[in-house]
Amino acid sequence: MMDFILEAWVSSNIERAKARWMLGGGKPWQPGEKLKLLFAGYNGTRNMGSDVRVDEMLRQIRHILGGDRVEFSVMSQNLDFSKGYFEGTKQVHLPDIFPPFLSDEVPKHHGVVACEGSMFKSKFANALTTMMIGSLGIAAVENKISVGYGAEAGHMDPLVAKMCGRYCKNSLVITRNEESRTVLRELGVPTELGTDTAWAFEPRPPEFGQSILRKMGWDGQTPVLVVCPINPFEWPVKASVAKYALRTVTGAYKESHYRTVYFHNSGPTADRAYQHYLTSIANAVDAFRKQRKVFVILVATERLDARPANRISEKLGGVPVLTSDQYNMYELVSILRACHMMASSRYHGIVTSMPALVPSAGITMDERIRNLMRERGHPELLMNVDDPDLEQKLLAALEILATQGERIADGIARTVVKNLKVMARMGVFFEEEVQRRYPAFPTRTGEWSWEDYLPPMNASLRQLVAAYS
Repeated sequence: MMDFILEAWVSSNIERAKARWMLGGGKPWQPGEKLKLLFAGYNGTRNMGSDVRVDEMLRQIRHILGGDRVEFSVMSQNLDFSKGYFEGTKQVHLPDIFPPFLSDEVPKHHGVVACEGSMFKSKFANALTTMMIGSLGIAAVENKISVGYGAEAGHMDPLVAKMCGRYCKNSLVITRNEESRTVLRELGVPTELGTDTAWAFEPRPPEFGQSILRKMGWDGQTPVLVVCPINPFEWPVKASVAKYALRTVTGAYKESHYRTVYFHNSGPTADRAYQHYLTSIANAVDAFRKQRKVFVILVATERLDARPANRISEKLGGVPVLTSDQYNMYELVSILRACHMMASSRYHGIVTSMPALVPSAGITMDERIRNLMRERGHPELLMNVDDPDLEQKLLAALEILATQGERIADGIARTVVKNLKVMARMGVFFEEEVQRRYPAFPTRTGEWSWEDYLPPMNASLRQLVAAYS
């Protein structure tokens, strides 16, 4: 019921914004002004992947449009958690009850860039997808820039899908894969093919990650296996006023409470599936380290992931756990890239380690890691979170990582360079969309290479491009 209320609330706000615009309310961009763009996403939760991809969007789009011509703002659900992120960008607080905020904030800008990777799907939270649609929809009815950048679309509940088709039909959504384009095309939403934006991310130097591993007990020689777990069965998150009232009065639903009126999926079935997932990973890693000498760490790239990471650590006798609460995104990616093998249920755990050619296997709950492994040509390194034989599959995958690292690294390198080129093409699409909405905006002229549409790359990425272009 609460999801329905949010969806109806946002829909009515978009309709009111449309009427206000048609009656002369609001101000379009004027020549001589800085172009004000609002980046709408799931930031400020210490979710490394969400923050990394937005940081790169800001760098890329600022590089293309010119830093002196733009003024960026990014949403954050907790300004303390995102402090020190997004250089040169204003941060605005996104409240849990967001419809009034969107109605007030979006019209202050000349366009919206929706940032969330899982932009159009009900797998995680209808509220999040509703917020994305609301941000894009209000911008679109005001005839402003309305772009989803590096998005994925999957199954949506019927009402959310209807909202997406109705209010994003005048937006441009640049998707991470063809599968997402198919979903959105069926809803009448304009799309172009793109990728994720984390490929060009520049973390702390390699020495930082290596120094942290040494502090954790690494000897500097033994191969490091990093595991990035999640709780795949606590999704979707749904809003519930009734649960919130009981939580406040009686303390019920303590374990499944996310924040304010939002609660994780829970119950005996979810608990059993979660226990199987944790035990399978722990048993596979334990068997692997008995066969081969490895130094094992667990990394929680999202604050919520500290719980499964600590549970697995306990089963393994207390191996080190590093979390996004302890380390910021620049530090955490450096740590991941200092490792030698990875098993991850976090998509961005894999993506951000790939520029360092870390061989990785994926334990997936949805299509993101599945699509990535297919693109890399590594189907043998893919498992599902609910596989009955997850333990055996993961142990086999870890053995492949240990013995076929060079072959895997070659596929990874080719995929990184390919996606950097696609990311550059996304920049072209975005520049063209700015020109379409605001023909008088002074975009660049002359001949430009594909690298000119990327944010500045560090030396290791440039070497990778030179070797695999």
